[in-house]
Amino acid sequence: MAEELMQQLRSKATELLLREEWNESVLVYSQFIPLCQDHIQKTRDLLQPDPDNLSRLHKSLCLALSNRAEARSRLREFAQALQDCDQALKIESAHFKTLLCKGKILMSLNRYAMALDCFRAAQLDPQSCGSSESLNGYLEKCKKLEFLAKTGAFDISDWIASRFQGKPPELAEYIGPVQIRKSEISGRGLFATKNIDAGTLLFATKAVAIERSILGGGELNENAQLVMWKNFIDQVNNSASKCPKTRNLIGKLSSGEDEFDLEVPDISLFRPETEEDGTSSCFEKLDSNRVLSILDVNSIVEDGVSSKVLGKNSDYYGIGLWILACFINHSCVPNARRLHVGDHVLVHASRDVKAGEEVTFAYFDVLSPLGKRKQMSKSWGFDCDCKRCKFEEGVFSRQELREIEMGIERGMEAGGVVYRLEEGMRRWMVRGKEKGYLRASFWAAFYEAYSSEKSAKRWGRRLPPADSVVDSVAEAVGSDGRVLKILLERLKKSGGVVEAEKALKLGRGLYGKVMKKQAMKTLLDLLVIS
Repeated sequence: MAEELMQQLRSKATELLLREEWNESVLVYSQFIPLCQDHIQKTRDLLQPDPDNLSRLHKSLCLALSNRAEARSRLREFAQALQDCDQALKIESAHFKTLLCKGKILMSLNRYAMALDCFRAAQLDPQSCGSSESLNGYLEKCKKLEFLAKTGAFDISDWIASRFQGKPPELAEYIGPVQIRKSEISGRGLFATKNIDAGTLLFATKAVAIERSILGGGELNENAQLVMWKNFIDQVNNSASKCPKTRNLIGKLSSGEDEFDLEVPDISLFRPETEEDGTSSCFEKLDSNRVLSILDVNSIVEDGVSSKVLGKNSDYYGIGLWILACFINHSCVPNARRLHVGDHVLVHASRDVKAGEEVTFAYFDVLSPLGKRKQMSKSWGFDCDCKRCKFEEGVFSRQELREIEMGIERGMEAGGVVYRLEEGMRRWMVRGKEKGYLRASFWAAFYEAYSSEKSAKRWGRRLPPADSVVDSVAEAVGSDGRVLKILLERLKKSGGVVEAEKALKLGRGLYGKVMKKQAMKTLLDLLVIS
């Protein structure tokens, strides 16, 4: 009777697996497996156990564990799926189906070296002959991802050249020359460990959870935002419930309280090859209120002021949780930007960064005057105390600068604003980056002056050369699409090798060094017409 029941359960579980009813399949296999284990033990206890029967039972148990692992992996219950794989491999160490399943799970967890070991071991099984094409595909894909994870040599040129047709390219998790340390800005921050050129990839990581909604040509209404937020929270909780490492890392994020008392996690914890800490008690502290507080502080909108969204996702409003990116603080002189590709975020230097310098984003539009930036920082719940804000607090006390601001409010012509500001900076002996700070603060006037033929004719040489303004603003606040656009529009009219190279350099600061020159030119062409 026991064997008959086992046969019924095995047939039902297999049928459910083939129908891709993963939850139901797991439930039935979970009934079959203990029955089979019990039957194996009873057979062993016989005075003269039948070796053929024992072998058959072991094979049935191994296959059931492998199939349950497959179903659990489809449900993204990777920790439990790996346990099933390990149990199956104790029975049959070279079981092809289990090695293939385990390799795919490890690859999903970005543990590429371990996944390669599984795929290579699977090649030794005679069964691999019938599935060699599929297995070789996984091997090649895993080798590529392992190379990307080690080098950060990402290249999305082909996808850009196709104008984002098809799925986004498959990307690896990568962490470059950065570390987490105590920050003078707020709590903890991300810091460069060596000198970094503009465009260099700092890290790439996939979202723990992400929720998107079609904008439909306007802003989301309050009800749609609430639905999105609820779905997003459910996704985060679901991911945390299925992965101990994710629970642990979420627990290390700030909830907005006691920022300076928080521990500084080692960057190695965020590397995919770091084992999950099954003993961590972090999740016990992650009650619903704490999760809400963490997400309120750390969730990131895809189409933010410091980001570019490539592909079809640019048509959506998206909010997600990218854990390592959560450690990046704000500055009005930011040096990093985000590129969103599928569910991955690629963070790169938007200007040259020195070793030991903190990596920062612009949380809001930093091409704005000091007063407006102060308002925006308050809406984010902090007061910015960066070197640019400190400098401008001193210089904005000047009567002439206040008159320029009042002139803008009264509708003063943009060329006149630029001229008065440039004359003022000359008299005040403002030099270097500080000149770039003030030009960034009045960028709207510069943009209008250079974009208007009327203004250009009227003010002529009294306006500073556009390329020198672009250079100083980019040096101060990093690459920005609006700044680059001025250079591209002038390049379109007059051409020039030097200007073209300058545009490419600023383009790398805007999009990162993850594409070839021709693909970059495609993006710059799209920027001009946007």
